[in-house]
Amino acid sequence: MPINLNPRSKTSAIVLSKTGSASSVSASVPFGIYTGSVDFLSGAALQVNYVYKKLGGDVVDIELTDANVYAAYEESVLEYSYIVNLHQGKNVLSDTLGNTTGTFDHKGDRKTGPSGSNLKFTRTQMAYAKRVGDGMSAMAGFGGTIPQYSASFKPVQNVQDYDIQQIIETASESGVDDAGKGVAYAGRVNSKRVYVTQVFYMSPRAMWRFYGYYGGVGVVGNYSTYGQFADDSTFEIIPTWQNKLQAIMYEDSITTRTSNYSYELINNKLRLFPIPTYWGFSESERIWVKFYIQPDAWDENPDMVDGTSGVNNLNTLPFDNIPYANINAIGKQWIRKYSLALCKEMLGQIRGKFTTIPIPGESVTLNHADLLSQAKEEQSQLKDKLAEMLKATEYVALIKEDSEKAEAAATTFKNSPLPIFVG
Repeated sequence: MPINLNPRSKTSAIVLSKTGSASSVSASVPFGIYTGSVDFLSGAALQVNYVYKKLGGDVVDIELTDANVYAAYEESVLEYSYIVNLHQGKNVLSDTLGNTTGTFDHKGDRKTGPSGSNLKFTRTQMAYAKRVGDGMSAMAGFGGTIPQYSASFKPVQNVQDYDIQQIIETASESGVDDAGKGVAYAGRVNSKRVYVTQVFYMSPRAMWRFYGYYGGVGVVGNYSTYGQFADDSTFEIIPTWQNKLQAIMYEDSITTRTSNYSYELINNKLRLFPIPTYWGFSESERIWVKFYIQPDAWDENPDMVDGTSGVNNLNTLPFDNIPYANINAIGKQWIRKYSLALCKEMLGQIRGKFTTIPIPGESVTLNHADLLSQAKEEQSQLKDKLAEMLKATEYVALIKEDSEKAEAAATTFKNSPLPIFVG
């Protein structure tokens, strides 16, 4: 005798509805990053109908809940924000290295630091190139971001060798030099190596002899005559750089030959030539050195904010999740398509758990494999296409494109007949 089956329900327990509800979105998304945006809530709710139509909900049941679609929509917005932020980070990293960074919560939203940095068009600052230049300047003794200091000591009669490292380190520990004057580098050395960039001897007598009572340099351009102008004085126009070189040579002469002293510096051990004598120095004369102390690469400069604790890579850029309101129509359409691909993936995973469903006298095979394959391919294509489009609009590419436009415009005008002006 046949058995009459009367099930409670003739429909699946879980079937995607035709429309979503904006009021249900906030409680359904995992992170809730965009739930403060009314537009996001509306967009997520409308996505339900889009998925329902695209997956054929009018024909066959879709084993998804509205909450699955809301979660996919949020993930799509976050994925879009992630890819665009990577693109913009690459655009601006060179100009923002060393700038103020920020702190972020588990959602990626900013807690401290600059606001909306990823929505701003940064100034071109060539930050990395300048940092390299600062380092080279410091090594050459011209400053940079490493403080430059000067120190001095009084030569001792019949003593030829002086330990510059020890002299400076002792002054750093005590805070004063051998003359009892305070030093700017107090407490800065701490056994670190001192890099001496210049040694010089101040000689007021040499300067007085040169600019003394009987006149100075009678020079106009070529430095060929000294004293007052003679009948055969010449006046020549010469490059400015030649005067610069002459000035440098003159200064070097004053600090070495004119002062009657030269030196040798090896491993911060200074040897004076000739050996200082009683008549060599007056009580007020000293040997001066310029130097810097090489800090660790990540040490902060105590005298200035030099960006050591600022942005150092993409990970420390002060970039929030892109606000939903700032995503334009191009981004919104990408989000819809990516969200659909995520829903396909979820549906494929669900149907994969029940490959076949037995029915009286037959069985139904579900299309989970096709759904998973399509979902993965669509997600990959969407991300690749977005990345490709963003790469084509990087600042470097835009500069090249502008250059090509300018060249094309110039060629066009070059070949165009110009009207003849009639006055």
